[in-house]
Amino acid sequence: MEIINFAENNSLLSQYLSEMRDVTIQHDSMRFRRNLERMGQIMAYEISKTLHYESKDIQTPLANCKSPVLDEKVVLATIFRAGVPFHQGFLSYFDYAENAFVSAYRKLKEKDSLEVLIEYLASPRLDGKTLILCDPMLATGASMELSYRALLTKGTPEKIHVVSVIASQTAVDYIAQHFPTEKTTIWVGAIDPEINERSYIVPGLGDAGDLAYGIKD
Repeated sequence: MEIINFAENNSLLSQYLSEMRDVTIQHDSMRFRRNLERMGQIMAYEISKTLHYESKDIQTPLANCKSPVLDEKVVLATIFRAGVPFHQGFLSYFDYAENAFVSAYRKLKEKDSLEVLIEYLASPRLDGKTLILCDPMLATGASMELSYRALLTKGTPEKIHVVSVIASQTAVDYIAQHFPTEKTTIWVGAIDPEINERSYIVPGLGDAGDLAYGIKD
């Protein structure tokens, strides 16, 4: 399984991520959402380089030419709610893609015990397609895996790209163990070293959903 860590090379993505982490900037919700979207755009572009293209005859006003066009059926999937602006970044580049949405949330089962629940799933058929499954924060990997299992009820994708803004090392290891190794690639803006007792990534950036859309009750 290939793991692409954007933090290993400096780029504009590093600038956007630093603003999302910065407590003096991140409470500007509009800017936070826009940075999520821009990170999705950058990651979409990088993923597009790994996909298959075919040469197609294109008629210009002056002559015919050969041009490479995308030859994979892409499904963009995201986990509510922080994933929505991140997803939009991908959709603005993969504008012909199909889309899937999963509602997964962590529920306090008992003291210091969390369980992940799926409440909603909307997805096209996935058989033979390229699935790009994105969620800004990959803390434990459990929500991502459960969402993937739910999506498998709609068919088996040919390739899988798991994409996150920030992941913990624990989550990266978890995904590597629970997703099909031969056809999965993990893309992350940064890999942080740990998670705390509340399953928040450290240093992380806090609750991405709250920063994007306001504190929930």
